[in-house]
Amino acid sequence: MVGSVIATTGSNAVFKRVLIGLTLSLSLVAAVAAFRAGAVPAVAQDVRIAAVVNDSIITTSDLSNRSLLILRSSGLQDTPENRQRLSARVLRTLIDEKLETQEAKRLNITASKEDIDAAVERLVKQNNLPKGGIDKFLQNLGIPKATLIDQITASLTWNKVIQTRISADVSVADQEVNELMQRVKETGATPQSNVSEIFLAVDSPAQDDEVKRLADRLEQQLKSGGSFASIAQQFSQSPTAADGGSLGWINPSEISPALGKTLETLSPGEISPPVRASGGYYILGLLDRRIPGQSNPNEAQVSVIEAGAPVPATAPAEFRERLAKALQDLARNATSCPAFAAAARKLGLPFVKDAPNVMVSTMAPNIRHITLDLKIGQISKPFPVQGGVGLVMLCGRKDAPPPQPPTAEQVRLTLEREHFDILARRYLRDLRRNAYVDIRG
Repeated sequence: MVGSVIATTGSNAVFKRVLIGLTLSLSLVAAVAAFRAGAVPAVAQDVRIAAVVNDSIITTSDLSNRSLLILRSSGLQDTPENRQRLSARVLRTLIDEKLETQEAKRLNITASKEDIDAAVERLVKQNNLPKGGIDKFLQNLGIPKATLIDQITASLTWNKVIQTRISADVSVADQEVNELMQRVKETGATPQSNVSEIFLAVDSPAQDDEVKRLADRLEQQLKSGGSFASIAQQFSQSPTAADGGSLGWINPSEISPALGKTLETLSPGEISPPVRASGGYYILGLLDRRIPGQSNPNEAQVSVIEAGAPVPATAPAEFRERLAKALQDLARNATSCPAFAAAARKLGLPFVKDAPNVMVSTMAPNIRHITLDLKIGQISKPFPVQGGVGLVMLCGRKDAPPPQPPTAEQVRLTLEREHFDILARRYLRDLRRNAYVDIRG
C-alpha cells in the first residue's frame, strides 16, 4: 500500500520508520525496564514443545505468554476463547521471530545494550509512562523476561538485517515518480484523508480464511473501543505498525482501487470492515479529511478560556435555573478573555482553565465543534459536559497553512518505502520456505 507523499516531508532517510521503529507495545516497554531492574518474579515454565524451527524450539509456555501480552496490550478480552482463536496467529509470529533471529545470527548481526536502551527510551517517551509504573505493570501481567527480550531482540536485529540486505536493492525509476506525480496532479481537488491501517498478510491461499477471521475479530474490537494504534502495533504486518498504523494524508489515487473505494465510504472517526487487497487484508481507520488548497479547521491552533460547574444529578430545578442564568449573564457581560476568566472565578465556578495554543483536533469533540463556530472574543452558550455545564471563550486562532502538493523527492520516498516493504516481506517468505518447521499438536 502506498503511503502518504505528504507525510514524508522533512525525512532525511529512506524507510526511517521501518528501520528504527519497533512494533512494540506499552507492555513491552514496561517489560524491558522491569527485566533490567530484575522485577519479574519467577514463573513456572511449561516445557512442552509447540513448534521446532530449524535448531530452535518454541514451547507452549512461550505461546501462552505471548498471547497474554498481546491480549492485554491491544485491549482484547483475555478469555479462553480469544486465546484459542489467536493461538495460530501468535505461533506464526513466534516462528517468524525465530527465523529472523536465526538469520541475524547467520549474518553476525546483534542488538547491543545501547540499541535496546535507545529503543526503550523512545517507547517510554511515546507512551508518557510514569516513573515506577513500568515495573508494576509488568508484575501485574506476570510475563517472564524471556518472552519480552526475545521479541525485542527479534525486532531490533531484523530491522538491521533488512537494512543491510535490502536497502541497496531498492530503486525507483523516474517514470514511476512521474506517473504518481501526474496522478496526484490530476486529483488535486480530491479530498485527502488522514488514514491509519492494519495489514494482515496472506502468504498462501490456504491461509485466507484464518486471516479473514482474525481481521473480523480485530474489526469488532476496534468498533467496541479498542485502541487502533495498540492493535496495529501488535498485529499489523506493515511497516506503519511502528507508528500505530499511521499512513498520514493520502488520496484515493495513492492506494489500490479496492482500498480507495472503501476509504471514500468512510466518515471521520469510522473504521472499515476488512478489505481484501494485494497481499492480504486491510482495516482502515479514517481520522480526518481536508480539501487541498484549503486550511483544515481541525489543524488550527486556538487559545480559549474554559469555565464550568458541576451539576449533580439530584440537583433541583431551581438550582439549575439559577446556574443557567448566572452563566448567561457571565457570557453576556465579559468583554475580554482576562475579564471572562476573572468574572468566572469571582462567580465561584470551580473550573476555570486558560488553554493557549491548543490544536483543535486534540480537543474533546463537543468542545471542538462549539469552538470552531465562535468568532474571536465570542463566548459560547452554556453547553452540557460530563457531570455539569460549561462555557468556552475564543481568545485567538491561527489557521494552519493549506497543504502543498508533494515534491518529486517526497513522491520518490513514498515509492521507495512501498518497494522496501515488498522486498522485506519476500525476504521473510523465502526464509519460511527454506526452513524446517515442525508444528506439534
